[in-house]
Amino acid sequence: MVNKAILIGRLGKDPEVRYTPDGTMITNFNLATDEQWKDKNGEKVQKTEWHRIVTFGKLAEICGNYLVKGKLIFVEGRIQTRSWEDKDGVKRFTTEIIAANMQMLDSKGQNKTEESSLEAAPVNSNNGSTPVDDVPF
Repeated sequence: MVNKAILIGRLGKDPEVRYTPDGTMITNFNLATDEQWKDKNGEKVQKTEWHRIVTFGKLAEICGNYLVKGKLIFVEGRIQTRSWEDKDGVKRFTTEIIAANMQMLDSKGQNKTEESSLEAAPVNSNNGSTPVDDVPF
């Protein structure tokens, strides 16, 4: 079986940084992907889809330090849906991409020399060594 998501898109805002009780860094950010087509009248239509991305460990550190709103990135990971009860007892669900790899694709708003060394190879996560069930959300 395969559970893999591959996305190229832009960050909607700067990543949010948190830590697990054992000190593992986590970043969350939203990534926008666009789809364009022409409708039956020949007019251009664009739809934006938002994806919630979660990173852990070393990948989270790099995302927290170098990613900013508007940055174009490549993300590869697995799709995960989780549930929880809100403060009113209502069961809620969210679907996220747990990133395993990330690569920055442009230098928008950053020093090109600094970034070029990061772009030489994709950044890999700890491949899920942090149990997601133990992560407090």
